[in-house]
Amino acid sequence: MNTISQNNQVNFDECGYKTSHTAVRKARRFALQGLYEWLLTDHRFANEHQDLLGGNEPHTIVARTRADNAMHTVHLGYYHELMRNIPDQIGELIVEISRHLDRNFNRLDPIERAVLLIGAYELKHSPHIPYKVVLDEAMRLNTYFGATDAHKLINAVLDRYAKEVRADEKNGIRPKSTADLPNLN
Repeated sequence: MNTISQNNQVNFDECGYKTSHTAVRKARRFALQGLYEWLLTDHRFANEHQDLLGGNEPHTIVARTRADNAMHTVHLGYYHELMRNIPDQIGELIVEISRHLDRNFNRLDPIERAVLLIGAYELKHSPHIPYKVVLDEAMRLNTYFGATDAHKLINAVLDRYAKEVRADEKNGIRPKSTADLPNLN
């Protein structure tokens, strides 16, 4: 039974992981923490200090997180998907997010960057999650981890990005068939 499709996305129906909304929400929280750590270390070093690069790659962060935390209530498949695919696609995601920013992406707070990356990734690659849910989850992440007024920027940017990548959904057009979209319940 293959739980990861060819495009490295988790098939929620076929996995043995916890698939409740709470488990997926916890996966996002752990991914936010991991991406934050990666953005402050290896990703930054790759851009600024090549001599310091290495040792804190996403897979290392994932392994350490799993060893140090009780992850039995977390949707591990989704956590792994976020921690694998967002760093792999970070350049593309930053370019797409930056079209909707009034400042340089790298000038944002690292938590805001991580929240925007998760939200943009979900909008682009997780059509089974309604865009309003993606925006709501981004607001929850910011409420829990981010700055007080950062929600305004995050909501505005992700809403504009949703108009780009989820135009049909934003216009009220539902997919013709949801049979192949996984159920998160």
